[in-house]
Amino acid sequence: MSSGRSRGIFDGLPIPADKSYLKEGLSRIDESWAEARFDSLPHVVHILTSRDREGEVQFLKEQSDLIEDVVDEVVHAYHHGFNKAIQNYSQILRLFSESAESISTLKVDMAEARKLLGSRNKQLHQLWYRSLTLRHILSLLDQIEGVAKVPSRIEKLIAEKQLYAAVQLHVQSMLMLEREGLQVVGALQDVRSELTKLRGVLFYKILEELHSHLYNKGEYSSSTLNMLDGDEIPTTAIGGVVSNSGQPFSRRTRSIKGEGNFGAGSSLLSSVDGGSSFEGHDDESGAADGLMKDSKSSLRDVPAWLSSATPDEFLETIKKSEASLAVKYLRTLVECLCMLGKVAAAGAILCQRLRPTIHDAITAEIKVYSEHATKARITQGTKPDFCSSKGLLDGFKMLKHKNKNGSSLNGTQQIVSPISPLMTPTGQAQRAASELLASVLSSIIHILENHLIVGELLETKSLAHGDSAAAAAAEVNWNPDSESSQATGGYSVTFSLSVVQSECQQLICEILRATPEAATADAAVQTARLANKAPVKEKRDGSEGLSFAFRITEASVSVQNEGWKRGANVQQEGYGTASVLPDLGIYLAASVYRPVLEFTDKIRSFLPEKYSQIGNDALLAFSENFLKDHFLPAIFVDYRKCVQQAISTPAAFRPRVQATSVYSPFIEKGRPVLQGLLAVDFLAKEVLGWAQLMPKYASELVEFVRTILERTYDRCRTSYTEVVLERQSYKLLGRSDMENLMRLDPASALLENASDEQNFGHNVLNAETLEIEMQISDLLWSLRPIKQENLIHDDQKLILLASLSDSLEYLADSIERLGESFVSPTSLDDHNHHHHTRSSSAIPKSLLTLANEYRKLAIDCLKVLRLEMKLVTIFHLQEMTNREYLEDQDADEPDDFIISLTSLITCRDEEMVPFISELKRNYIFGGISSVAANALIKALAEIRSINLLGVQQICRNSIALEQALAAIPSMDSEAIQQRLDRVRTYYELLNLPFEALHAYMSEHEYLFSSKEYTTLLKVNVPGREIPRDAF
Repeated sequence: MSSGRSRGIFDGLPIPADKSYLKEGLSRIDESWAEARFDSLPHVVHILTSRDREGEVQFLKEQSDLIEDVVDEVVHAYHHGFNKAIQNYSQILRLFSESAESISTLKVDMAEARKLLGSRNKQLHQLWYRSLTLRHILSLLDQIEGVAKVPSRIEKLIAEKQLYAAVQLHVQSMLMLEREGLQVVGALQDVRSELTKLRGVLFYKILEELHSHLYNKGEYSSSTLNMLDGDEIPTTAIGGVVSNSGQPFSRRTRSIKGEGNFGAGSSLLSSVDGGSSFEGHDDESGAADGLMKDSKSSLRDVPAWLSSATPDEFLETIKKSEASLAVKYLRTLVECLCMLGKVAAAGAILCQRLRPTIHDAITAEIKVYSEHATKARITQGTKPDFCSSKGLLDGFKMLKHKNKNGSSLNGTQQIVSPISPLMTPTGQAQRAASELLASVLSSIIHILENHLIVGELLETKSLAHGDSAAAAAAEVNWNPDSESSQATGGYSVTFSLSVVQSECQQLICEILRATPEAATADAAVQTARLANKAPVKEKRDGSEGLSFAFRITEASVSVQNEGWKRGANVQQEGYGTASVLPDLGIYLAASVYRPVLEFTDKIRSFLPEKYSQIGNDALLAFSENFLKDHFLPAIFVDYRKCVQQAISTPAAFRPRVQATSVYSPFIEKGRPVLQGLLAVDFLAKEVLGWAQLMPKYASELVEFVRTILERTYDRCRTSYTEVVLERQSYKLLGRSDMENLMRLDPASALLENASDEQNFGHNVLNAETLEIEMQISDLLWSLRPIKQENLIHDDQKLILLASLSDSLEYLADSIERLGESFVSPTSLDDHNHHHHTRSSSAIPKSLLTLANEYRKLAIDCLKVLRLEMKLVTIFHLQEMTNREYLEDQDADEPDDFIISLTSLITCRDEEMVPFISELKRNYIFGGISSVAANALIKALAEIRSINLLGVQQICRNSIALEQALAAIPSMDSEAIQQRLDRVRTYYELLNLPFEALHAYMSEHEYLFSSKEYTTLLKVNVPGREIPRDAF
């Protein structure tokens, strides 16, 4: 441990490498020799008590010699340093001595100088003042030289579009010219005059730039930048330290919120000592230049229009802003106006230009749309004249086509619709009006966004120079006559929004042919008042927006599709919509509604809450008032008139079809729907088409559709009653017993369920079915004698019933389809939300009930036809009663009444083929076989006599009837054969002797009823003997 410590102590000694033995010797020295307070007594006692005293003494001598050698080496190594230190110490002592002597001498000299200066103080003061004067004169000359070059520099900056740098230079130069000393310099009068002129030039240049960018026509407008399609925007770098901005970014205004300081930076002003910053003579300016050069690593790119600007607070704000280039440029122009002190003048000029510029912007947008529309028509190869009613009809005829049955759907439209085809809800005119207005309002939205940015900047700047009370009042009072509005020359967001909405309203009025005379006058007075900053003292409620008085120039609409003719009193100066829209009139109001709704929603989305009281929904309120007060009443009157005409004409309920045509379930392929019902269906679809364009008024339009459908139903009911009134089938249908039996009839049950129509002709003849058929047949047989005048003997009336049934079924299906497309408004708040969505219900209950009524009347028509054919069968077969079938020869033909019946069945089936489906015809004629079979069997009880040939005659009659019925398509020939085979079996039993007949009755007890078997025994058959006790 001691050797380790010694090595630690002597390691730093300068011992040469060739004398390493010295280090080894030092390591062997005991640690006690190195203690600070060395005690020699222990070592002396050790030597005296040692056995080898001489050896111990010799060891100590060797260690002493070793230490002396080490000391010699150390001294030798540090000898030069020691000498140098001694010399330096000697030199320091010498210098201190000399300094003390010099200070003593200096004290003496300063005392003498003090005496000398005190005696000449006034002369030195004069020399110092003269030096200051000369320095000031040199500074003034330097400034004069710099100011003289300012006009040319400003002109150069203007030419380079460095407007902010030019304004900075102008403001700084004017401040310099106002300094004491420069005001009396006569040589600067011309410079001052030129700067005054340049102030005006700058103002108008900035104003023109601001005006063009407000309407998206400038170099840095959003529309222009979007057209670059990804091209790089020229930027440049300027000096300054960049720091992160803590201010939030607003998507609504595309600007930084809370920036109220847009003044010129203090760096533009001259320094306190009068130095100029133009030529860089000031030392501080040079230091700043050096700082900018040293801080290039922290530079940020800024737009090119600020490349020559002097760094200041506004420039730092622009650098930190995350707004778009268009917004930054607008803010730069507004800042330039503020620096020039021309805010009020600029605002006044912007107010004067606002209305005509908006008018020109709308006109230009319409012109562009017109050119695109013209190119599109040329590309398609058609050039219809859409600017007149004749052109509308010519263009419409090109689209016209005919159905297979010779009828034209578009021809129906041309006859019944109160408007031209292109003016329908899905017509080209509606699409053109909607697209045109949407395009115009979209461009207006971008213009309004720019006006919002500029208006808020100007108002913020004006409030920044006012007191806090005025600022607080401005927050709650956005009246265009307020002091803040006057400070901006009348220009404000409120004013811009009012004028823009006024112009849009006049555009809509031109499209609708409504002249807002009161609104036009009010808007003109408001524009002039705000532009001239003339205060108005009457109280105005900003929430009302603009009020309108309408005068519809189109007084009437021709039902014969003559179109909307232009009135002679229409203003010649307008927006040029006549070159785009094929017709102008009230029916375009529906296509205007949705673009206006979207326009209002967009304004509400980006407009700050504080402007909610200025009536930002005036345009929407105008559109809704026009729709409610003018459009809806007009279409209700026109369509009600068309419906009345459609269902009251003689041809409305006249079956229309070619004799050789075949029924088709599709209206496009010639389904023979009655002309009146087809017209009503078309009109109902057209009215609900307006609901698609105006979801808010869907309920009113659906209610109107329900009204016209109810009127149509009443007319159909009247037509149905006219045919069946006082007819036995109609009376019979009204009886409760017959109604119950027909309800239980499987065929009628299937008729009421449209999904099971395919089963009409394939009913199973079970016991229940046969029982119901038997009851119906018995009821009908009991009505004898049936007179022909109680039947519908006119085949055209029967065809009308068939056609009416099919038409009612078509209209019921159409009503259900109309209900599926029903749209209802779901607005959360009439003032804040105007969004419309599809209704969750598939069909309104009123329309569903009406559709069921139509379907029920259609089924009643079929039931009457079914009963009518059964009664006709009874009418012909009742001739078998009260006669004798004692034939003397075998007849080749059936009876005349059978021939008449089969001919009637065949003829009526052929006549009904084009008007009703096979399954429905199966229902009409399907009850004949059961009634005929039962009647033939019942007639035997009233036949006085019958022989073998008479039985053959009746069998021939049944065969003829079976053939006629089986010839009807989709009829169940097997069921017909089964029923009529039963008749032939029944009559052939008359040919059997009593014993054979009695045996047959025993074997087939349930084939016929006991009453029918009894009739077989009672009837008089010549040559057949029946025991008296057989009954």
